[in-house]
Amino acid sequence: MKKMIAFLVLLLVMAPNSFANNISEPNEAGAFMGKWGLDIEGGGVGWLNVHQKQGFLDAELLWIGGSVLPVGHVYLADENTLVVTRTHEMKKSKDRAHIMTFTVRITTTGDEISGTMTGPNWNGNGEMSQAFTGKRMPPMPKTPNLSQIKYGKEISLFNGNDLSGWKLMNSEEKSNGFKVVDGQLVNDPVQPKDGDHLSYGNLRTEQEFRDFNLKLEVNVPEGNNSGIYLRGLYEIQVVDSYGKELDSHNMGALYSRITPNEAVEKAAGEWQTFDITLVDRHVTVIFNGKKIIDNQPVLGPTGGAISSDVLAPGPIYLQGDHGNVSYKNIVLTPIL
Repeated sequence: MKKMIAFLVLLLVMAPNSFANNISEPNEAGAFMGKWGLDIEGGGVGWLNVHQKQGFLDAELLWIGGSVLPVGHVYLADENTLVVTRTHEMKKSKDRAHIMTFTVRITTTGDEISGTMTGPNWNGNGEMSQAFTGKRMPPMPKTPNLSQIKYGKEISLFNGNDLSGWKLMNSEEKSNGFKVVDGQLVNDPVQPKDGDHLSYGNLRTEQEFRDFNLKLEVNVPEGNNSGIYLRGLYEIQVVDSYGKELDSHNMGALYSRITPNEAVEKAAGEWQTFDITLVDRHVTVIFNGKKIIDNQPVLGPTGGAISSDVLAPGPIYLQGDHGNVSYKNIVLTPIL
């Protein structure tokens, strides 16, 4: 009996060491390490960051919409395949929830990756699969000296009379909730009392831009939500968050990426001002006269981005599928 106990103790002592020896060391995943922009089947955009944390592989993932989130797990299946899992809680009833697991399998060749995400369909029946390709994100430029940048000529993006210079995105599938009322650009995505649910689209500028300063005024009624996308890549959050604790999903935040350093929202229904500068993939946000994001690097696209190419020019677009929001005095000044 004593020999058996001693043997079992030895197994318990050895087991953790044996397990540790089988853990994939981060340097073995070197080809996958870093930040990747993803182009997802069907037109979606994603972002993946694989890195080392406390001696283990870790990662964050953005998949089309929503937030940049930590993954459930990341590991090397073999020397050529990285596996990432992401979980999502699906509420079935007030006292029952299911954890849905989505699995991303990735292979790489140099600075390019490809793979698939598989998981259960949202209705709970069957399985979905989406293919994607990706490229390593270009190195982040050094922090720009904003006092030395030079500006071009101001461009008024909204004339106060009509939607000239703007167009609806995915107009074949989406309804337009934007209209001009008393010199204001108003989004009012009303659902009909009878008939099918309408899916409203986003409104973008016909012009595309690189680096710029953007000034505008916005009015958010109570409980409403929108967003201002810079170059179609980065969402500055527009939402009624008056009185809430600081969060990366509040008014003026770079959605899910950069939390404002101060809460300066006005109460719902009041006009508020934005002064936003995007240069060399760094963003500065002055909101209601207060600098709430100070020349911070933007590590990748936010949910709803229309491109994974962070070096390409893109439009300003206004989110139109969430709620009732009004804009006015929209002026963009290019950076030369």
